[in-house]
Amino acid sequence: MNVVLEPGRVAVTGPLGALQQEIPQRMQIAQEDGTVTVTRPTERGEDRALHGLTRTLIANMVEGVTKGFEKRLEIQGVGYRATLKGTDLELQVGYSHPVVVKPRTGITFEVPAPTQVVVRGTDKQQVGQTAAEIRKVRPPEPYKGKGIRYEGEYVRRKVGKRA
Repeated sequence: MNVVLEPGRVAVTGPLGALQQEIPQRMQIAQEDGTVTVTRPTERGEDRALHGLTRTLIANMVEGVTKGFEKRLEIQGVGYRATLKGTDLELQVGYSHPVVVKPRTGITFEVPAPTQVVVRGTDKQQVGQTAAEIRKVRPPEPYKGKGIRYEGEYVRRKVGKRA
């Protein structure tokens, strides 16, 4: 893994790809013995927040190019399913037509079962955003629980109308 530090920019290259991120210039970043250190100029609240943000952004970039990120989605509902058409994801979730989701650059879809979708990539923000857009096609509804949800997401159920 290789980390390149420039003023206001950090670039990380690893086995899964390369990522770069603009960072606040007032944060001092140093690389020694294979570790990247972020130091803040003052103890003001704004600097402390930027310090944590910068550290986390760099850590996510390093983890992304070494291990990668994934988000798992579940599809629930009678007749609801997902299939791969080339690299595109085709969702059949109760509309009169299938919904096709094209992957962003650096994002891949996997469908281990017709009711499961795995979004993989190196950029944590892109993986989360793509998963959120897939979920937005048919969010889980509170009466029957049908829809697309994150794996392990709890959907609060409501009682329907009573006689």
